[in-house]
Amino acid sequence: MRHALLALLALCLAVGSAAAQSASADSYTRYELLDPSTNSFKIIYDVSATTAGARFYFNAIRVGSEASDESVIDRMTGAALKFEVVTGEVAAKDGLRGADPKGEYIKVHLARPVPQGGETRLRIIKTYKDPKTYFVDGDAIVFDRSLGIKRDAIVLPAGYEIMASNFPSQVIEESDGRLDISHWNDTPSAAPVVIRARKRPTPSAEAKAAPVTSPPVVSPGAAAGRPTNELTNTRISERAIQDREIVYFLQQPETHSFRLYHDYTEVRPGVAEYRNVVRGGSTVSDPSAVLLDTGEALKIETTRDGDAEVVIIRFPAVQPGHSARLRITETYTDPGRFGLVDGQLVWHRSFGRPANDVVLPDGWYLTDSNIPGVITTEADGRTRVAFINPRPDSIDVILKARRR
Repeated sequence: MRHALLALLALCLAVGSAAAQSASADSYTRYELLDPSTNSFKIIYDVSATTAGARFYFNAIRVGSEASDESVIDRMTGAALKFEVVTGEVAAKDGLRGADPKGEYIKVHLARPVPQGGETRLRIIKTYKDPKTYFVDGDAIVFDRSLGIKRDAIVLPAGYEIMASNFPSQVIEESDGRLDISHWNDTPSAAPVVIRARKRPTPSAEAKAAPVTSPPVVSPGAAAGRPTNELTNTRISERAIQDREIVYFLQQPETHSFRLYHDYTEVRPGVAEYRNVVRGGSTVSDPSAVLLDTGEALKIETTRDGDAEVVIIRFPAVQPGHSARLRITETYTDPGRFGLVDGQLVWHRSFGRPANDVVLPDGWYLTDSNIPGVITTEADGRTRVAFINPRPDSIDVILKARRR
């Protein structure tokens, strides 16, 4: 679910106890397969705690897996966090609703209570030994696991090549030569992922002479603008790890306006501002921004760069090993992409980010959506359509609605 829904859930839970388990969002898991003889894999789990006032976060240790080498990092500062492994009974006493009394949990002590309307970003690292999940089958290794987190990557051991993946995935060669098998599960069910790989034969002299490089990432739009016969050494960008998201709240179509927020993470040391270039044909008003890690309101200004309108958000410079998560809120007016056509609401906009939600205005029901999306109803009766695009290209979305 997106942050708007989680914020509502957060408010409800926070009333009961500020120490209660945090709702979570923005989850991404990286599984690094270790030597096959160990039946072990390292897990790097990125998650955001979102329940306002929460002081703890609980991460379940999966039944059947033997956990070791645990650590937890606050992603805002890069600092290590205190944690302990507790039973389900202890977790329940400490505020975790629905805890399995027979289970085990990593109880994380947050560096600061989750701010109202914000989030606390964590990285939980652990190693699992699980022969039923990761094993040798003849001359192949097999990773066979049901993955409930929607954004995942499985990294093969050094020297192994992919034989088969049953779930649609990107394949990305990392700078050290390992292969990253990455996917974004846009279905409502867990992904029953099965990956088979084998050790590569001794490389030829020609293969040894070819270095593994890290060419620059080229955006899909830039790549698409090149001649189709041009071969380029372009590094593939992993879609599943991208955590930008945007939610559009459509106003009444006669206004041609919509309120939106978009979330963005800055990790580059020294960067202290974000420039949001307003799409041509749109005008912006009422911009604001907060640092989601602390809830702090940020300084903001608007300017022009030639014909383009630019919103500039300033924040404390990112320190080495730190990061900042921003939420930028604005109102756009765009008569060319949103309005009434013969009495019917029409919305037409291309989405480059992987996660985009559109909420219809009050009093309208959905009649058309050219791109598949997950449809839900807000607490106030408005219709919400969530679009997940696991591909590295844009989708061209057309929505239509009629008055109730």
